[in-house]
Amino acid sequence: MNKERRKNIAVISSQLDELRNRIEDLKDQVNVLAEEEQEYYDNMPESFQQGEKGQQAEEAQRLLEEGVGYLEEAYDNITNTIDSLSTATE
Repeated sequence: MNKERRKNIAVISSQLDELRNRIEDLKDQVNVLAEEEQEYYDNMPESFQQGEKGQQAEEAQRLLEEGVGYLEEAYDNITNTIDSLSTATE
């Protein structure tokens, strides 16, 4: 691989690392929201938990957790991409 392509890969890897860091920050923010929603549900009276508001809170918390999982997958995929690019320049 020539010097120019290695340089381009280094730039792309750096940009991917920035993206990975941003995804980690966003994952943490969504996780906090999921925890807050769970706390909201847990603090509801039992009669509300079984009602519409409780079901909505439970579903929202589940979907937020699902979003955290997707962000974790994105983080891992970007890490794998960075590793592949690094290996390609060896």
